[in-house]
Amino acid sequence: MPTYCDYCNSHPEDTFNKNYHDSQYGFPLNSDDELFERLVLEINQAGLSWITILKKADNFHKAYDKFKVEKIAKYAEKDCARLLADAGIIRNRLKVNAAIVNAQKILELKKEYGSFKGWLDANYPLTKDEWTKLFKKTFVFTGGEIVNEFLMSTGYLAGAHEQHCPVYQTVAGLHPAWMRK
Repeated sequence: MPTYCDYCNSHPEDTFNKNYHDSQYGFPLNSDDELFERLVLEINQAGLSWITILKKADNFHKAYDKFKVEKIAKYAEKDCARLLADAGIIRNRLKVNAAIVNAQKILELKKEYGSFKGWLDANYPLTKDEWTKLFKKTFVFTGGEIVNEFLMSTGYLAGAHEQHCPVYQTVAGLHPAWMRK
C-alpha cells in the first residue's frame, strides 16, 4: 500500500485535506482566475488552519464571483461591505482589500506578460526568498509563508509532495519539462 505524505497520514479522517492533497496540491494551474483564487485562499488562510479555508472554499467561490480577476479588480466599497457581511467566508478587511488590490495588480501584469501565469513563468525559477521579495514588491498581504504555500501548491516551488507519495509522480509529470529540472 502506498505511503502518503506525512501531512495526510497525520489527518487520516480529514477528507477535505485528503481530496485537496490528491487532486489540487502541487498541480499546475493555467488560468489567471484559478491562480488568483489560490492566491486569495492562501492569503485568507493566514492565521487560520487550511481546513477552515477548504471548508469555506465554495462560499469563497460564490462570494468572489468565481474569482474572475477583471470583475474583482473593479470591486467598490459596496462589494467590500457585502464581503465583510458574508459569514460564509473570512471577514477581514485587510484580506478583502488584498483580493481587490491584487486583482488590479494582475491586470497590470497582463499588459506586460500576457497573464499572471506568464509573469510567474517569466520569473521561474527563483528561490523562495527571491519569490517572496518579488511578491512583496508586486502584491499586498504576501508574506513568506503565503508566497511559499501559493508557489508550492501551484508547482512553482518543490515540496508539495514527498517522493514516496503516490501523488508525487502524477504531479511531477503534469508540469512542463523546464519546471522539472
